[in-house]
Amino acid sequence: MKNNNVSLLTEIAIMSALSLILGLIKFNGVWPQGGSVSLEMVPIFLMAFRRGLKAGIFTGLAVGMLQLLVNPYIIHPAQLILDYPLAFALAGVAGAFAPSITQKTTKRTVLMITGIFIGCALRLASHVMSGVIFFSEYAEEMNVWLYSIFYNGSFMIVIFAITSLVVILLTNTSPRLLHAARKGHHQAA
Repeated sequence: MKNNNVSLLTEIAIMSALSLILGLIKFNGVWPQGGSVSLEMVPIFLMAFRRGLKAGIFTGLAVGMLQLLVNPYIIHPAQLILDYPLAFALAGVAGAFAPSITQKTTKRTVLMITGIFIGCALRLASHVMSGVIFFSEYAEEMNVWLYSIFYNGSFMIVIFAITSLVVILLTNTSPRLLHAARKGHHQAA
């Protein structure tokens, strides 16, 4: 049991560090108040699918905390929570859709795309809430909810598409990425 916990914590640390590195290689685009497109979500989703819900959430939380240390954009303590630890931890909910090693490629793919979609949608919801509360002055005449949805959705849609493609390509070419060495495949992390 102790070795499994050490192994899990090691994997979370490695995937979080990889996510941070991938997050530094980004396209900032047209988003003046933050937001960018990178592959930083790939390790979170791989961990969620490999080790399950708790590991996905903890990996996302670690990534959010690391993002705060390296690349913060902070205007309020509540915004800090919504845009960093909470947003990335919510992405880890994709672990609820972790595929089984016995499932066919098509079923695994559908589960993972569904998980990535849910994880991205939950991260988007956290960013939208932050935008409505803390960035409403940028909406000008537009409805603040619509502004925040369009602003944050414009980069989250791209992140969803790119991340889905990369995760599916990686896991179809190397299915072992999805399966940690442990007793009982569906054991919670």
